[in-house]
Amino acid sequence: MDSEIIQHKQVIDGPAIFRGNKTADDGEQVWIAQAKEGSQSAFYHLYEKHHKPIYALCWRMLADKDSAEDVCQEVFVVLWQKINNFRGESKFSTWLHSVATNVVLGHLRKHKNWLQRVFSIEEQGTNFVEPSVSLTDDSTLMLLDQHIARLPERARLVFVLFAVEGYRHEEIANMLNMAVGSSKSQYHRARNLLQASLKELELSSGEQEMNHE
Repeated sequence: MDSEIIQHKQVIDGPAIFRGNKTADDGEQVWIAQAKEGSQSAFYHLYEKHHKPIYALCWRMLADKDSAEDVCQEVFVVLWQKINNFRGESKFSTWLHSVATNVVLGHLRKHKNWLQRVFSIEEQGTNFVEPSVSLTDDSTLMLLDQHIARLPERARLVFVLFAVEGYRHEEIANMLNMAVGSSKSQYHRARNLLQASLKELELSSGEQEMNHE
């Protein structure tokens, strides 16, 4: 089994995989302080450091390239407006991901299909929808993102918030206005669908290896 498939399985099996470095970045703290004072140069450094993971988050939740690009830009507009709210009580990347998640959810709620797409009947949305974005972008999204994008909307949102962003089910239930049990059910549904997709990927990789022998 190749390392790529192993990495994908690790994402499914545990929460908060994509959070970034755990060590404090002294240079980043300087940029944050300067950005709070209005330095556009310092803010640009923060943008350069964080825009790829924020775009990845937007794309995973929206499964649409154009929307992800627009919302990612909106996140950094909001960041410029609210950076003084960052008190250093958590990692900056953690706080920024929380800001981004709220912006994405706000974007979804503005759409007229929000209730239909997110709070639809369980049986609806079981068919995969082919994503409209290529994973060969400069954003270097992992192949797993393609499988995440094919998940039914509600299951995808819960999976991204829990397994990728590390929110608790109680928090997710509050964010999406659903019961805690529903959040857990949607996560397990997403996990099972992704495991099935990875099984197909593993079998496909094995067949290709055999054909090359």
